[in-house]
Parts: sequence; structure tokens; C-alpha cells
Amino acid sequence: MVITATEFKTNLGKYLELAAAQDIFITKNGKNIARLTSPSVNKLAILDSLIGIAPQNEDLSEKVIREERLARQ
Repeated sequence: MVITATEFKTNLGKYLELAAAQDIFITKNGKNIARLTSPSVNKLAILDSLIGIAPQNEDLSEKVIREERLARQ
């Protein structure tokens, strides 16, 4: 969810409750200035679970990765 800093200040309690379920990005003048996130979600553990998905025996050069990404678009 993306909200303005003014909206966040006006409804602080509401957004503190919502932060338990989802990340809240706070913007000022159209730019992200902060992210409010729940401490109960261990995002590092989620990231660690992704390690090892890419095959290690393949040569994944930057060029190969870029070409693969562009082919999906």
C-alpha cells in the first residue's frame, strides 16, 4: 500500500494496524521516504529459502541473464 506522509500522520493508528498484515510505503512529494513493515514476518528467512533455486552448474553470466529477462517481456 502506498500513502502520502500527510495521510499517514492523519491516520496513524489505522496504518499501524494495517502494517501487521502488509507493508506500507510512505511518500512525500511523490517519492518513497519510508516503509512501515511488520516485525512478525521474517523477511530474511524468506530470502534465505530462495537460495539455491538457480542451478549452480550453469554459466549464468550477466549477458545470459539479461537476454533471458528481455525474452520474457
